[in-house]
Amino acid sequence: MTPGTPVIHVVDDDASFRAAVARLLRASGYQVALYESAARLLETPPGNEAGCILLDVRMPGLSGPELQARLAETGNPLPIVFLTGHGDVPTGVRAIKAGAEDFLLKPVSKNVLIEAIQRALARDERMREQARRLDSMRALIATFTPREREVFALVVRGKLNKQIAYELGTSERTVKAHRQAVMQKLKVQSLAEAVAIAERLGMLAATDRSKNG
Repeated sequence: MTPGTPVIHVVDDDASFRAAVARLLRASGYQVALYESAARLLETPPGNEAGCILLDVRMPGLSGPELQARLAETGNPLPIVFLTGHGDVPTGVRAIKAGAEDFLLKPVSKNVLIEAIQRALARDERMREQARRLDSMRALIATFTPREREVFALVVRGKLNKQIAYELGTSERTVKAHRQAVMQKLKVQSLAEAVAIAERLGMLAATDRSKNG
């Protein structure tokens, strides 16, 4: 497969439909992986490449919604577009509520299908970008010394330098030095930016839970 080109994972038990969709998607510039059942996709789950899943609802063995639930349990982030000849409103509503990008009925026009896939791929890219930002933030925090980590945890919860010094049993001057080092390592200029990073990483909630627990 060509690196960087999104992969559309087509899961459908109709061989002729899989072949037709594969031709259409490849002609549109996408890479395609085909699966005749949900179980087959689970046997060889998608890797970390960009893409989405085009999924039927009714199939022998695991149904489309059951596969959707299984993928959610395993933490697979790929967006799902349902494409089925057996759609109904309740099934569609449940699929969307469970996180599906779209729920389309066969037959579907090329334009409608491609637009749904493009939305799913855009969502996939947003999720990947968010993950990259979080990884970057975690990498910055990993450079903290143990004392800087303690100071950071208290600073982002609104503690004053004087309060932090008392709680940690150190001087206010030392706290100021640690605080400055923390801000430099995070590459931020304001307390609000530091708090935003802590919130994104779930550190505030974790701190509050440990206090309450």
